[in-house]
Amino acid sequence: MSWKTWLARAAVAGGMALAAGAATAQETIKVGILHSLSGTMAISETTLKDAMLMLIEEQNRKGGLLGKKLEAVVVDPASNWPLFAEKARELIAKDKVTAVFGCWTSVSRKSVLPVFKELNSVLFYPVQYEGEESERNVFYTGAAPNQQAIPAVDYLMKEEKVERWVLEGTDYVYPRTTNKILEAYLKSKGVKAEDISINYTPFGQSDWQSRVSSIKSFGSAGKKTAVVSTVNGDANVPFYKELANQGVKATDIPVVAFSVGEEELAGIDTKPLVGHLAAWNYFMSIDTPANKDFIAKWHAFTKNPKRVTNDPMEAHYIGFNMWVKAVEKAGTTDPDKVIDALPGTKQANLTGGTSEMLPNHHITKPVFIGEIKDNGQFDVVWKTEGLIPGEAWSKQLDGSKDLEADWVKLKCGNYNTKTGKCGGA
Repeated sequence: MSWKTWLARAAVAGGMALAAGAATAQETIKVGILHSLSGTMAISETTLKDAMLMLIEEQNRKGGLLGKKLEAVVVDPASNWPLFAEKARELIAKDKVTAVFGCWTSVSRKSVLPVFKELNSVLFYPVQYEGEESERNVFYTGAAPNQQAIPAVDYLMKEEKVERWVLEGTDYVYPRTTNKILEAYLKSKGVKAEDISINYTPFGQSDWQSRVSSIKSFGSAGKKTAVVSTVNGDANVPFYKELANQGVKATDIPVVAFSVGEEELAGIDTKPLVGHLAAWNYFMSIDTPANKDFIAKWHAFTKNPKRVTNDPMEAHYIGFNMWVKAVEKAGTTDPDKVIDALPGTKQANLTGGTSEMLPNHHITKPVFIGEIKDNGQFDVVWKTEGLIPGEAWSKQLDGSKDLEADWVKLKCGNYNTKTGKCGGA
């Protein structure tokens, strides 16, 4: 065989191999799952990985998407914020996923934002956060402050007659920005600076004795006091245990949490915590046909009738189904076309309403206040009349109140309504 013939045959064989590889790559639509399965946030995020696997499996039983099966690609960023960015890049550039569902903390979300912008992929973020953001490549299916923090404070003011406030958080961007918003909001309602105590502790904080003592002392001034908690991750377990140890009862100093749901309560004795509160957009205890069906499917998928559901799981349920509808509408998984197709997409939620993706890439959500019961579930004590549109920018902050996010008409996430310019300039 001449070397020319050998080269020709090698080229043909190589071309066939490349074609076969391309065909293999196109056999499935890959979906990235970016949640911590180890470290301080595993207590909250592992369940979200499982929920996504269930949703993908269910979609495949329906026939997949665009005639192809969905394939989950799971990575573990291990509660390591820089590692989130590395794993995101790996999912998009190496694994060729078409969209990513992931992150919990805002610091992890902030870590991956440059990657999604650079590589032009799509992130669905399922957890309540501090707002002050609207990115073209991100869809926020968790609550903005006006869908959780502000309604919770309003409830405590009106229903519990709270006059003194402890804003207790983990030391990172979500609690600090949320508490900045809440401090401004409380002062706008006439609360004096001396009646607001703000404190932060590190991730994984385990010794709460002195801090809970300080909360008790602050609450002994003769005014009704409440704790608004943005404590995140596994630090909640020793925090609530110490509240019980020091006899802090809900009737004396109620705690309303933004990051404690059914999954976090599953790890502790809840009897001493009965009456403390949480503000979410979903509770497992809500009695609707859709929620009953979801819970039944969850128990069947996990083969564990004791596994609980929670708010961020519902956010992934809503976001995933919106993504499916947008892909079907666009007829492709191309990020640009899917991003354009998502605003206006509607999906029935699990609590009886229908959520819609807004031009600012946030969704409409109901708000519920729930009381902890001794079985680790929540009894809904208050809810909004309808669904509340998520606001990317908070009216309470000077640098934000003039900003508007609109990726449909304005094509901008921070349009300054006073200057008429994008970028807040």
